[in-house]
Amino acid sequence: MAFENEQKALHDALVSCKVPDIKKAVENAHAAGMPAGDIINVLGDSMSEVGVLFERGKLFLPHVLSAANGMKVAMEILGPELSQADTDSQVKASVVMGTVEGDVHDIGKSICSTMLQCAGFDVHDLGRDVPKDSFINEVKGGCTFCGMSALMTTTMTVQKDIIELLKAQGLRDKVTVMVGGAPVTQAYADKIGADLYGESASETTRKAKELAL
Repeated sequence: MAFENEQKALHDALVSCKVPDIKKAVENAHAAGMPAGDIINVLGDSMSEVGVLFERGKLFLPHVLSAANGMKVAMEILGPELSQADTDSQVKASVVMGTVEGDVHDIGKSICSTMLQCAGFDVHDLGRDVPKDSFINEVKGGCTFCGMSALMTTTMTVQKDIIELLKAQGLRDKVTVMVGGAPVTQAYADKIGADLYGESASETTRKAKELAL
């Protein structure tokens, strides 16, 4: 497999949650000719693994924050190449991203926003604890994708509320609704009428690209 060694080094560095190791692995992979988008995909999948380890109590918040900082460093290194890739392709769609009202977790959502941006989407990231109306207003403003993250079972219902608001205002058919977050499942996404569920940032990005074609 092409770049197998580089992929393993990237994964191991990200899961180690050490910024210098992540930076070195990214620089080595880039120097070896691994495409920037592929590097980000590997890091994104590895970041999802970090999230799982955090939920299981194997890693702690400082580890997760350090890994996220490593992702930021990777973006700084790969930025010029990623920007060129965006220039070479048409913007696929505008997407509003946010962690729903009442929920302050946003690391996974932020990584997803970054990967969507790398894939050529025009991303409007509203952050965390986002009021329902803010999602609606972005859709009214032209966003054709609406991504909602919920990291607690108590805030999952807000995703359903926003879909109902979109229906009530005649906007539902104009937008692709994406949902995700630790407690969210494909079954739940189907139940509330979402269009897309992603277990990880890379899966969400891949599915969004397919729907945007």
